[in-house]
Amino acid sequence: MVERKEYIDLLKQWKDEQVIKVVTGLRRCGKSTLLQMYRDELLASGVSAEQIVFINFEDIEFEELLDYKELYCYICDRLTTDKMNYVFLDEIQLVPEFQKAVDSLQLKKNVDIYITGSNAYLLSGELATLLSGRYVEINMLPLSFAEYCRIKEIGEKETLFAEYMKYGSLPYIASLKDTSEQADIYLEGIYNTIIVKDIELRQQRKEKDPNKRRVTDITLLKNISKFLASSIGSPISVKSITNYIASNVKPVSQNTVSDYVLALVEPYLFYPIERYDVIGKNLLKQNCKYYISDLGIRRYLLPRSGYDLGFSLENLICLELLRRGYSVNIGKVGAAEVDFVARKGEEIEYYQVTASMIDEQTFNREFAPLKAISDNYPKTILTLDRLTLGNYDGIIVKNAIDWFIE
Repeated sequence: MVERKEYIDLLKQWKDEQVIKVVTGLRRCGKSTLLQMYRDELLASGVSAEQIVFINFEDIEFEELLDYKELYCYICDRLTTDKMNYVFLDEIQLVPEFQKAVDSLQLKKNVDIYITGSNAYLLSGELATLLSGRYVEINMLPLSFAEYCRIKEIGEKETLFAEYMKYGSLPYIASLKDTSEQADIYLEGIYNTIIVKDIELRQQRKEKDPNKRRVTDITLLKNISKFLASSIGSPISVKSITNYIASNVKPVSQNTVSDYVLALVEPYLFYPIERYDVIGKNLLKQNCKYYISDLGIRRYLLPRSGYDLGFSLENLICLELLRRGYSVNIGKVGAAEVDFVARKGEEIEYYQVTASMIDEQTFNREFAPLKAISDNYPKTILTLDRLTLGNYDGIIVKNAIDWFIE
């Protein structure tokens, strides 16, 4: 297991604070392992085993605790009265009305709660209302390239990066010795679990709200997921997706497409990135971009001998910026576009991404939007070539692989 240091540090930062720590992210990205690592750190720091309650709701051993009242009583029976207790609830969304148990536990001064979930739906509706201001979300992504290298231990970084782009960044994939033969089988299982299991759970929640439309056509959902996977790096709208589906599959309404896109975003399969007017300083609600959470899943959805290197690199850089704690937007500068506007507090950085800068036309095209921005925040172009690296009037050209492992 590779230590997910950034996420461990975030959990430590909130230790013993009276807020619920909610770790969210794609299935099999490492949420359960993160909780186990953090539990082990607590034990190593002097916390006793009696102070820890750890429940994985995907384990049949805890099936009887899928009733929130039984769960609450089970935990209360195991709390120590004179010390802080650490409660870990893994894949909590499997417990109907779990928020009632979590809310009651959170009221106790000697209970520190950590929960995980594979669907953003768990932070919507009643839970968000009930726990407003009393939880912090830590969104977990699959392995960074630096973490991937630590698992692989040996190999040239360019070769490892090619594997990382091709097979993806899920921890289990990285641990395989013969990736090519087993990766597709594993990725197919994860994708189908997201499409079937997570959507089925979503349906059960929707049944309680007659005003919510349900996702019932799995074939349509898969077609939309393939369209989004093929369109990374391109601005798209619900209307454009609807037109594509109507032309290639069957007529469908924009409302239906909107619901189905949300059903793919909620389990963290895709991340929507909105556009931002750099000059006007406001968000643009039309034509956002969707980036997939793992390129291995994308390759499974769109099997082919070659792939669009530039857009794949752009996808990875977007995820890395999110992983490093930035909020990310697509930048609009007049009629031109900056690939990413990254913010962290008062800090702003601008990024352009291209597979190669060697071609003069590409070189000029990538520089133009950054030159049009008049502020003095850092401006960087990330590329896979090493011939154009340097500082050009304050605009830094870096090798992307080096940037990933900085």
